[in-house]
Amino acid sequence: MPYQHIFFDLDHTIWDFDKNAEETLYELFLQHNLRDLGLAAPDVFIETYTRNNHRLWAEYHLGKISKQALREARFKHTFLELGLDEGIIPAGFEDDYVQLCPTKTNLFPDAHEVLKYLSRKYQLYIISNGFMESTKMKIEGCNLGKYFKHVFISEVIGINKPNPQIFEHALKTAGAQKQVSLMIGDSLEADVYGALNFGIDAIYFNPNKTEKPGNVPVQIHHLNELMLFL
Repeated sequence: MPYQHIFFDLDHTIWDFDKNAEETLYELFLQHNLRDLGLAAPDVFIETYTRNNHRLWAEYHLGKISKQALREARFKHTFLELGLDEGIIPAGFEDDYVQLCPTKTNLFPDAHEVLKYLSRKYQLYIISNGFMESTKMKIEGCNLGKYFKHVFISEVIGINKPNPQIFEHALKTAGAQKQVSLMIGDSLEADVYGALNFGIDAIYFNPNKTEKPGNVPVQIHHLNELMLFL
C-alpha cells in the first residue's frame, strides 16, 4: 500500500541545526568577548559546545534530563571544559543563544523544493523534540508552515520521541494508519528506531554518511533523494 502520511523531524533533518548554531556561536563569541576570557579560537569553542549539546540532547530524548537542565548545562559544561572559572562564565549567554539561533534560516539543500514536491502527493507533518517557542520561530522564519498539516512538538504533547505514545498521538490526530505512514529523521534512536518500534516505516536521513546500522532498512544522504524514492 502506498504512503499517504509522511512525518518529518525538524532539527538536523530540514533545519540545519549545526550550521545555524555555528553562525550563532561565532556572533556570540565576538559579542561576549570570549577571547578576552582566554578562549583563543571560536572553532574550538564551537566544536566543544556541539559535542556537549548533542550528548545532552540524546539524554533529553530519552527523558533523562529536563529542558531546564539541558539549557543550564550545555554552555556551563563547555566553558568549564575549556578551562574557564565558573565565576567568569558570561551571564546571559544561554539566553542570547536561545533568542538568536532560532532566527537563523539555513536549511538542508533543496528542502523547499522537496517539501513542495512531496506536499502535492502526501499529507506532511513534523514531529519534533524541540522546544515550543524555538520550533515555532524556525518554522515561521523559514516559511515552512505552508507544507505541513500539523506540527507535533514534544514539549506541548508532554512526550518525547522515541516514546511510542508520541507517534500514536500524531497518527491519531492525523487520522493516519500505520501501514500508510512514514517517518523521516536524522536520529537513529528518536526517529528511526522510535518509528520502527512503533510499527511504521522509517527513512534515516544521514547527510554525514556515517555507517548505517544493519537493522536500519533505508537511508538517504540528501533530501532530494526523496523525490526519487517517494
